[in-house]
Amino acid sequence: MKQIRKCVIPAAGMWTRFLPATKALPKEMFPIIDKPVMQMLVEEAISAGCTDIIIVTGRSKRAIEDHFDSNIELEERLDKSGKFKYLETVKGLNNMANIVYVRQPYPRWDGEAILRTKNLIWDEPFLVLFWDDLVDYEQSAASQLVDVFNRKNSPVIATVDVSDNEVSNYWVIESTIYEENTFKVDRFLEKPAPSETTSRHGVIWKYILTPDIFDYLEKASPGKSDWEIRLADAFELMRSQKDIYGVDIKWVRYDTWSKLGFLKAVVAYALKRDDLKNEFKDFLKSLDI
Repeated sequence: MKQIRKCVIPAAGMWTRFLPATKALPKEMFPIIDKPVMQMLVEEAISAGCTDIIIVTGRSKRAIEDHFDSNIELEERLDKSGKFKYLETVKGLNNMANIVYVRQPYPRWDGEAILRTKNLIWDEPFLVLFWDDLVDYEQSAASQLVDVFNRKNSPVIATVDVSDNEVSNYWVIESTIYEENTFKVDRFLEKPAPSETTSRHGVIWKYILTPDIFDYLEKASPGKSDWEIRLADAFELMRSQKDIYGVDIKWVRYDTWSKLGFLKAVVAYALKRDDLKNEFKDFLKSLDI
């Protein structure tokens, strides 16, 4: 069984719900206080043992590449002004991992983004992290997935328990075989009504995939627009021929896809920081809400 060394982070979406901010600034670069969401995902991948990060980008995403590149002028200014703590932070970004970039010219959905990494993945299992979900827990969500993959040697999908009101917003996994927090996938349901299933295993955008996923992506039928390639369709093809497992992630999760979820993440992470929490708490208490 091969070790998980590679992580794919799809980041080519337009994210219109955050306009006008995303007209020039990639949504993945929105900061949780002073750290972009993209950097937090790279750190999560590293925590799970990944050394190679493949980021799938699109137009207007150069800020992602610049963030992990060197900035000689900035480094020289920080050095001359004696701001060595900041200098160490900035230079550390250059050496976090081996980061490479693949372009997705058109928004052809999640499966096509992953398919573009085929020649970089080759025959290795790999981690996939989308920018939407931040999981704050003593063991990262990616590490939890790796632990299950090392036991099962099969594709693994992260899930969370969702409420009746939330179930129609998620892909949902049905299962009848449970083992602690792990279960074998029997069926995928796309945003079902609460009455259509008793399952509340909502899929979040974190996976470990085996390299045969590329074969299933190439066989998957086009999606709604006749040119989309969707990972969920490939999962359905794969499920008929091999086991796929879901994992109930231990978590405090923030869905940064929504404005409210993003705000919750910023507040929660601010309240965890020693340099901010006391004054920030006082400020929140002072608000006339």
